[in-house]
Order: sequence, then structure tokens, then C-alpha cells
Amino acid sequence: MASDNTAVATRTKWLALLSGFLGWSFDSMDLNLFTLVLFPSVGELIGSTDPGRIASMGAYIIAIKLLFWGMGGIVFGVVADHIGRTRTMVITIVIYSVFTGLSGFAQSWGQLAFFQAVAGLGIGGEWAAGAALVAEIWPEKHRAKAMQVMQMGFAAGFFLAAIDNVLLGPLSWRYVLMAGALPALVALFIRMFVPESERWKQVRERNRASRPTMFQTFAAVFAPDVRRRTIVGVLISASMMIGSWGGLTMMPSWIQGMVRASGGAPVAGVHAISNAFMLMMAGAILGYLLLVFLSDAIGRRWCYFLFGIGALWSSLWLFLTVDSLSGLMAFMPVYGFFVIGGFGTFAAYLPELFRTQVRATGPGFCWNFARILTAIGPLIAGSLVGILGSPQMAAASTVGFYLVGIVAIWFGPETRGVSLQD
Repeated sequence: MASDNTAVATRTKWLALLSGFLGWSFDSMDLNLFTLVLFPSVGELIGSTDPGRIASMGAYIIAIKLLFWGMGGIVFGVVADHIGRTRTMVITIVIYSVFTGLSGFAQSWGQLAFFQAVAGLGIGGEWAAGAALVAEIWPEKHRAKAMQVMQMGFAAGFFLAAIDNVLLGPLSWRYVLMAGALPALVALFIRMFVPESERWKQVRERNRASRPTMFQTFAAVFAPDVRRRTIVGVLISASMMIGSWGGLTMMPSWIQGMVRASGGAPVAGVHAISNAFMLMMAGAILGYLLLVFLSDAIGRRWCYFLFGIGALWSSLWLFLTVDSLSGLMAFMPVYGFFVIGGFGTFAAYLPELFRTQVRATGPGFCWNFARILTAIGPLIAGSLVGILGSPQMAAASTVGFYLVGIVAIWFGPETRGVSLQD
């Protein structure tokens, strides 16, 4: 009997990790598809080939998407604490899959912005539910490692988006976005095979007589004993996100400009963008792999601090010193190691800051309110293209936000070796 229970527990934790990894992978894929096809899609829909105008309009669409991503994440974080982690994952994956696919049918930039915005609602909601599920099912001594493996799904999603763009981009940007509907199949897998968190069910049952409303659940992350953790969570999340998204938004236009300046055809720009993002994600995977061991070796706060310093340095180096496509490609793994890999530092930290009753609401609010704040990154970078004269200089203007997180992380608790609170 004991061996049967052990087998069930082992199967449950691996199913939870697989579902979290797949959900986050396709979340990342659908998030980044538009970034990869920004230049051709926006250019066609607004009838322009001017890089500055396309970058500016694309930045508005991304900002709208990030805003809705943030709102969706906050709302679905609360939902996940009320109806369960797996059910919320199913709902959010269906939303972002369907509306990313519909983006391929857009006939105006307004329609494209609308479809991307609704997709953003689902994209924002999936991570909080998946992270809570993995954190609650995996045992303490392996929890940080499991969270880093789940976070690798973000890099895997970039690879999937880049492969999608390489295969379908030369045909049409529309096919690239239509392929974003395929992740809906993951929702079917989760619905059929992945069990709900027993920890969540036990806490829910204990609180059945005095079960809080959704508003009370949301308000609990601002209670006096939790408020500081919430503020730190928002600041460290926003710092990494704003610092990176200005650059990620401008990078496709910068690469297209270098390809065009060298006499390359538009299809060469498509491949160059995809190659750059894949090299970036290769570096990110190395960053996540290092964090698997480093998080427990030196603690969550030191990991964040070191990766924050690295993200600041690598961003400034890329945007202020690199001036050729070959140089950009060579530096992409280093940039990805710190800038994208750095997301793993707070992805593992956030679920450990909150008790089970608000373990989706708390991280969901921190991650996604940060996303709302992150909307200013692409807006600032997009509006500065015309002023500063180039996408890379505009991107460099946003990297100072890394300093906020580098300082804020020391105001939060160290959670290494600390049991989850119920």
C-alpha cells in the first residue's frame, strides 16, 4: 500500500511539472509570436514600410497586450485560489490559444490589437496557476529545482515561436499567428490527466465555513503581515520585465534595419530575427540550469542580485557597443543568459512568499501588476525611436529599471530552506 501511495505521489508531481512546463511553454510561444512578426504584420495593416512608424505602432499593440496580460493575471490568480489550479490553467490556455490564432485573421491594426489584448488575458493568468500547482505538489527540498525546470518553458516557448516563424513566416505572418491556436490541445491534456493540488483542497476544506470572497482573497495580499512581501514582489518583477521588454520590442526592427542596410531581402530579416531569438533562448536555458543549483546554494536574494547586475551590464553592452549583425548574434547567448534567465530568479521566489490560501493570488498580482507597469517599457522605447534615431538607442533607455530590483530584493525575506506556509 505504501509503495502504491509513493507511486501515485511520484506520478502526480511529474504530471504537475509537465503541465506547468507545457502551459508556460505555449504561454511564452503565443506571447512572443507577435514580437517576431511585428514588422511584417503591422507594416501590412497600416500600409507602411517606415521602420520608425512600424516600431511605434507595434509598441502600442504590445503595450496594450501587456496591460491586458497584467489584468488577466491578477484576476485569474484570484480565480485559481477559488476554483483550483488545474481548472484555471485549462481556461487560460484556451483563451490565449484561440485569440492568438484569431490574430492571424486581423484586417486592421485595431483588430490585431484587440485579439492580442484578449490573448494577453489568458497568457497572464496561466503562470500564477501553474506556479502554485508545482510549488504545492513538489517537496520542499526539490521545490526550487522544479520551479526552475518549469521556468525553462519560457525559453522553450521562444524556440517554438522562432521555429514557427522560420517555417511559416516566409509564407505569411498570418500563418505564424494562426499556429498559435495549437496549444489548446494542452488544455485537454491537463483536464484529463493532471490532478488538483491536495494542499489547496485541504486548505479550502478547512476554510469552508468561513471561505473568503474573491475580493477578500485579493485584499489579503495587502494585509499588514503580507504587504511588504507583495511590494517587494512587484518591484523585483517589474524591474526585470521593464528592463527587458524595451529591448525585446525594439530588437526585431533593429535586426530588420541591419539586414536591409546590408542589401538583404525581407525573408533574410525573418530568419535573422528567429536565429537571434533562438540564440538568446539557448543562453537563457543555461541561466535556468545554473539557477537549479545556485538557488539552493546561495539563496534566492543573491541569485536575483547577481542576475540583475548581469542583465544591466549585458543590455548596456548590447545596445551601446554592438553595431553589426554578426556581433549581435555572437552576444545573444550572453544577453539571454542574464536577461531571460533572470526571470527564473523571481519565478521561484514569488510562490514562496505567500501562504497557500493566496499562493496564486499573491504571485499572480506581483507578476502581473508588474506586467501592467511593464507596458511603459515598449511605449517609452517606441516613442524614443524617432527622437534618438535608432531602435537600439531607444532600447538602451529602458535598462536603468534593473537598478530598482537590484535594491528592492534586499527588503524581502530569504526563503531558501523555509517550508511553505498554509
